[in-house]
Amino acid sequence: QVQLVESGGGLVQAGGSLRLSCAASGRTFSSYAMGWFRQAPGKEREFVSAINRSGSNTLYADSVKGRFTISRDNAKNTVYLQMNSLKPEDAAVYYCAADVSYLAVVRTPYYRGQGTQVTVSS
Repeated sequence: QVQLVESGGGLVQAGGSLRLSCAASGRTFSSYAMGWFRQAPGKEREFVSAINRSGSNTLYADSVKGRFTISRDNAKNTVYLQMNSLKPEDAAVYYCAADVSYLAVVRTPYYRGQGTQVTVSS
């Protein structure tokens, strides 16, 4: 069982930055690939980024590539999402996700957090 708790969301002006954090419970954090999804009102959930167990491989949605950076600290059981050059269309609830499979964390992760709201003003 893995519990995920996101933090770091908030209100930021367009062009600004935020760093989201996701703290995972349990002693086997390094056994899980981690990811981030987002969902805006009236829209479907959208994949944002993923990172493999060791942190050596990352994946990004085209919409955030070059602006967002995912990273993890296995010693702290935490995954991060650094978001730069934020745009109004980035506004959404951001969810942290975990799965033992890197492929699954990109598509249908087994574990998901409660989410943190990101609002971007224009």
